[in-house]
Amino acid sequence: MRLDLLCFLDYDIDEKLPWHSTFSRTRQLFPESVFESVFTQVLGMCIEKGMVSGHTQAIDSAPIKANASMDSLELKVASEDLASHLASIRHISNRDKEVFRKAKQDKTTREQRTLSANKQELDSIVSRNKKWKKNQNHRPGANNKGSRYTSNKTHYSPTDPDARISVKPGKARKLNYSSQLSVDISNHVITDIQAYHADKKDSQCLEDIINRLHKRLWRSGFLLENCLADTGYSSGEIYAYLEKKGITSFIPPHGTYKGGPEGFIYDKKGDYYQCPQGKKIPFKKVFLDYRTHTKKKEYRGSSKLCKTCPIKNQWLGKTVKEKKFSVTYYREEYERNSKRIHSKQGRYMKGKRQSTVEPVFGTLTQFMGLRKINTLGIKQANKVMHVSAMAYNLKKYLKFIKKTVKSKVKTINSLFLIKRMFVDFISYFLMYSKLKVVL
Repeated sequence: MRLDLLCFLDYDIDEKLPWHSTFSRTRQLFPESVFESVFTQVLGMCIEKGMVSGHTQAIDSAPIKANASMDSLELKVASEDLASHLASIRHISNRDKEVFRKAKQDKTTREQRTLSANKQELDSIVSRNKKWKKNQNHRPGANNKGSRYTSNKTHYSPTDPDARISVKPGKARKLNYSSQLSVDISNHVITDIQAYHADKKDSQCLEDIINRLHKRLWRSGFLLENCLADTGYSSGEIYAYLEKKGITSFIPPHGTYKGGPEGFIYDKKGDYYQCPQGKKIPFKKVFLDYRTHTKKKEYRGSSKLCKTCPIKNQWLGKTVKEKKFSVTYYREEYERNSKRIHSKQGRYMKGKRQSTVEPVFGTLTQFMGLRKINTLGIKQANKVMHVSAMAYNLKKYLKFIKKTVKSKVKTINSLFLIKRMFVDFISYFLMYSKLKVVL
């Protein structure tokens, strides 16, 4: 029907065309390494034209809707006793008591269907469910679709086992994938993209992103110097990791970070805090917080000193006899990063990040087919994201090398160049297979 596309692809009018699902079927046959290699090849073309500076990368993430419905969620079980227990404490909406649509085929493994939450996590879920039962039927939209309480700790999707429930304040819970994106600040070229589970924090993905990005840029002769990201990537472990790699971080600390109790003065040399009354609160031990899974340092005063304190009612509870609090193990890394963020360079880097990576995500979701993943599984989702990033970089590449056309000869040369690039791209993509493509 489109003669211009036939001409562009060098097909005659009476020549047989490939079946429309050839590309989607072929995509499932190729491994992820093929897509990553083609993406690296396209990035190399951009590097050759001077479109990539390499020293500063802006990183961000966005939830991409998975090809699975919230109505297909099933309750995880480990045993019959535990299943009955969870069913009894599952205080959810009236609509959830009805029969939901079941998946046609359960593609999960036994491990994915098994409850992995510990007792403390289950207790917190029970508490949330009780609050949900009390408030849900009185709030707007309580009887709407998807108004039941769900969690990745207690539910799984039999349709797409790799899809996870993403939770964001002010937005409905959905089964999503997390797309982690890295963009060069020079010409907004995508330097890395990867699919992750939506229940992972951004800070848990950053180390893997930096390792992959550092190797890719190093092979092209670039040295990664600056990392720009939003508050979601903030953690003491990340700050320490980036400093160890020699990378300067411009990542604002999260709102829950505190260098210590308000009114207390920290002494770095002695590693203790001084209370408003001038008493020492010494360091006691290093422990792992079970809720956040982060290393912390505990500081605890003496009950003898706090007993005679004139303001103990202000700082201590009814049953607590001494002042005790915990501070992140990476306090110094936090302070150095915060100092950079509030500097003149930090404010400049914040503007660079907002104007670089966020518009790229908007383009990918609105125009490059990344609004929803139409495949199943995280591996297939990763392929879809790489194809979208390739299309984006190729479009950037063509705009960068395009020159003003003043004659028909130059027009023909430009069309020939575009056709040649398209044919080379398909040839490189298919050379990993055993198919013989006649160009």
